[in-house]
Amino acid sequence: MGAFLVRLLIGAISLWIAAILVPGMEIWGPLTLLAAALLLGLVNALVRPVLVILTLPLTIATLGLFLLVINAAMLALVAWLLPGFSLSGFFSALFGSIVVSLIGAFTGRYIGPPARS
Repeated sequence: MGAFLVRLLIGAISLWIAAILVPGMEIWGPLTLLAAALLLGLVNALVRPVLVILTLPLTIATLGLFLLVINAAMLALVAWLLPGFSLSGFFSALFGSIVVSLIGAFTGRYIGPPARS
């Protein structure tokens, strides 16, 4: 449970930093921020793998660059589902997903792999 809360907090902080850095990405309030982090984790765990498999030929043809579009789509889906979180367009979603991914990868190096129960 502790590792889950740490990862949720890291996700929320990365979304907060992305909202500061990326024009067109807005999150209203700390509860919306936590809800967005939780929902992004769920979407990445449930929807993203299906999309990655369905778009595998396109991902291979673009040498993996299409994964950036999938990440942007996942962030846009969260913004669409959650009131209080908005993205002004594709490039806001793209740059926001890049910032969130970079912060997640950077912090993941220091936290380690997720705990298995």
